[in-house]
Amino acid sequence: MQCADLKYHFPRRACLGLVMCLFALGCDARGIPDSKSQESPRDWQTLEVLATAYTLAEDETKKGNVGLAAWGDRLKPGMKAIAVSRDLIPKGLDHRTRVKIEGLPGTYVVRDKMNRRWRNKVDILVKNKRRAREWGKRPVVIRWLDAGES
Repeated sequence: MQCADLKYHFPRRACLGLVMCLFALGCDARGIPDSKSQESPRDWQTLEVLATAYTLAEDETKKGNVGLAAWGDRLKPGMKAIAVSRDLIPKGLDHRTRVKIEGLPGTYVVRDKMNRRWRNKVDILVKNKRRAREWGKRPVVIRWLDAGES
């Protein structure tokens, strides 16, 4: 191998080594620790609640403002959004809190709050009334990171 060949091979090898080190250390490209690697099950708040489902149909939402949530968010069909009963807000389920719902894939975001009469309840936004009826009413366990810990 000639000296001229080394200058083209060395940077590639150095970059590969750097990438492997970052991967092994659990860091992203900026050198910031990956939040998922530092998250432990004890950081999550857990609660059993009653879960129902709702749609953006006008008879289920505020008349004249279909898709407008209580915090001012614009909801769209297919969003992974939930409404929470107001007693859950002081427990850490505030606006924009990310929530995992046992039995459902993905992460939902608190985008709406329910009428004051409801307690210990979440309402899951679904695409249509058929899906809402299929879901029905059931107890579920939800998990979220408290705002002070996220």
